[in-house]
Amino acid sequence: MRKTKNTSLDTVVTDFILLGLPHPQNLRILLFLVFFIIYILTQLGNLLILLTVWADPKLHARPMYVLLGVLSFLDMWLSSVIVPRLMLDFTPANKAIPFGGCVAQLYFFHFLGSTQCFLYTLMAYDRYLAICRPLRYPMLMNGKLCTILVAGAWVAGSIHGSIQATLTFRLPYCGPNQVDYFICDIPAVLRLACADTTVNELVTFVDIGVVAASCFMLILLSYANIVHAILKIRTADGRRRAFSTCGSHLTVVTVYYVPCIFIYLRPGSKSPLDGAVAVFYTVITPFLNPLIYTLRNQEVKSALKRIAGVRGAASENK
Repeated sequence: MRKTKNTSLDTVVTDFILLGLPHPQNLRILLFLVFFIIYILTQLGNLLILLTVWADPKLHARPMYVLLGVLSFLDMWLSSVIVPRLMLDFTPANKAIPFGGCVAQLYFFHFLGSTQCFLYTLMAYDRYLAICRPLRYPMLMNGKLCTILVAGAWVAGSIHGSIQATLTFRLPYCGPNQVDYFICDIPAVLRLACADTTVNELVTFVDIGVVAASCFMLILLSYANIVHAILKIRTADGRRRAFSTCGSHLTVVTVYYVPCIFIYLRPGSKSPLDGAVAVFYTVITPFLNPLIYTLRNQEVKSALKRIAGVRGAASENK
């Protein structure tokens, strides 16, 4: 539980200074280049998946790939909220972020992150229906229902982001203003509040930690049923295709949820590992998604070949 600080409430913080990730000074240029390359590849990879799903009629007619396209769109924006600001840590630029900018970053981070959390759960549910209820799948997961579920995930994510941003910044901040983190996130910002933060920490624990853990458990439950159904498939090729499709999703989900739960189920933690762990689900996961979903998904690779073939034929006709 946080106690009220003895700092004068007459002093009002107008900006925050993000201290960033701890790093050796002689590696600043290298780290800047690494994160810059990751950011560019994240944008290009997810854009490629988004365009492939949109351009290929076989993909955008199936809920699984509609959800994948939405995931790629989310990854592009989530990466843009985090990585450019993170890259400033490795430059001589001013590390200050305006108070309003900190509010906006925290809101969009939790809006996009929670929407992604719900989307992963929807993707697991979709795979569960497709593999465990194949005959009823067209009725249980049609285009209209998929649209409604995706819209619900966006609305729920927006509500979550608004609640967290409002609760965090309703508190007085009267100094100091150095955020010991690479983004404006709830645990790091709350440590600077000049008021008791017990309610905020409880809401963070329930609204983020418990919700994320519950979604993760639902996903694991879905995949437990999926594995049981896959083992009943008689043909080796059928089992291989089913495991390939679901394995890629489960890999991404694990990389995303485990670090997230590690951080938000320990709201009072000041561990130096938190920043490094957070990089996994804020930077690495959006980067890995297009690699995993293209390299391990035969249908996406086939769609890319079809699109490339159509373009190649069009070029030859010219």
